[in-house]
Amino acid sequence: MSGITLLLAQALIYFGVMAFLFRLRHVMGLGAFLCALGVMHFLETYLAAVFFIQLPFGLLSPGSTVLFSGKLAIILLFYIREDAETVRQPIYGLLVGNFLMVALVLTLRLYGSPVALPGYNPDLVLIDQMGALMIWGTTLLFIDSIALILLYEKLHRLMPRSTMLRACLTLAVILTFDQICFFTGLHAVTGTPWDALFGGWVAKMGAAVVYSALMGLYLLLFERSTQELAPQPLADIFYKLTYRHKYEDLLGKSGHDALTGALTRERFDTVAPALATRAAATRKPLSLAILDVDHFKSINDRYGHVTGDEVLRRVVECLRSEIRSEDRIFRYGGEEFVILCENMPHNAALAYAERMRVAVHGTLSREFAAAPTVSIGVATFPDDAASVRDLLIHADAHLYEAKRLGRDRVVGNAGEFRKVPAG
Repeated sequence: MSGITLLLAQALIYFGVMAFLFRLRHVMGLGAFLCALGVMHFLETYLAAVFFIQLPFGLLSPGSTVLFSGKLAIILLFYIREDAETVRQPIYGLLVGNFLMVALVLTLRLYGSPVALPGYNPDLVLIDQMGALMIWGTTLLFIDSIALILLYEKLHRLMPRSTMLRACLTLAVILTFDQICFFTGLHAVTGTPWDALFGGWVAKMGAAVVYSALMGLYLLLFERSTQELAPQPLADIFYKLTYRHKYEDLLGKSGHDALTGALTRERFDTVAPALATRAAATRKPLSLAILDVDHFKSINDRYGHVTGDEVLRRVVECLRSEIRSEDRIFRYGGEEFVILCENMPHNAALAYAERMRVAVHGTLSREFAAAPTVSIGVATFPDDAASVRDLLIHADAHLYEAKRLGRDRVVGNAGEFRKVPAG
């Protein structure tokens, strides 16, 4: 197999497996994807230090060209389809995990020479070299990842319609920086010839083109319906990536309501269409419940806005104690909340909503003199509507009917759900 064919084959295998795990994140969670992303760093560093192939333009290592470049591409894809709060998790996980690996290896060196076994010859010099390169490579990976996202977002403003070109330019710049910095450390530790600096750089520019093309193809084929977020201020992204913002800022800017902690209406506009698309693809129902606090204005007028705010906070806390971990709560209006429940048929959603109504009223009646109640309207995709907008309209009509019937009740397709006495 020729060198270029080998590199392309590795790139396709690496990106194919990682993209497959990333695509399954809504089904099996991010755990498998993040584990696969994290376990490769030692192999990347090892191959980058000892395994080189000769191509017409110079020496290069598949560990650096394919695996490390691919990792940055996957991190960028992760950011494009998620957000800064989510992508920083693997960035910091890789930083801590790799330093932990080095620390554990260094403690083994305190023992001295290991027992010699037949057929084995532990290379302690290589272990020492690898430890130094792991520290240097891990530090660069952290810097590269932060810079990668900031540069991509900067180019987002200049080229808002070309995701693939932005990705290619971003990868090219960051991989150039990384090649210079990592090779400097590699040459100092192992004496790798300077020919590998230029050869590795050319190969990484090729990797930038290949991986950006694969990213564009993946987005086109598998996540075309998901809209990319609008460009965000670089300072906001940097603060998110480095945990430098206050908790309230994090809630507001990451799609959470600062008062209640529920997801925002803007977040609903992003999440709900994606859930509906998945529900349609898997042929499973998606139920939506709209909950409104009854006579909320009179609570504010009689008891004050501080009490009103506390009522809203407690409503969300009560809802969280009743819903499943995978369900989502959004603050859709002043005192109006939306709950999205995947894989839940209409009748089950009605019973679910009734349990929420009883729990909220039971808790609030003990804590507030106003004894607030809630009304809930329920609708289910795709039986009640073919789009999120129509699903909202359908559920809102049921909420209106609940209020018309006297409030403090749940209404669905068959009318008012049989109420369970609140105790």
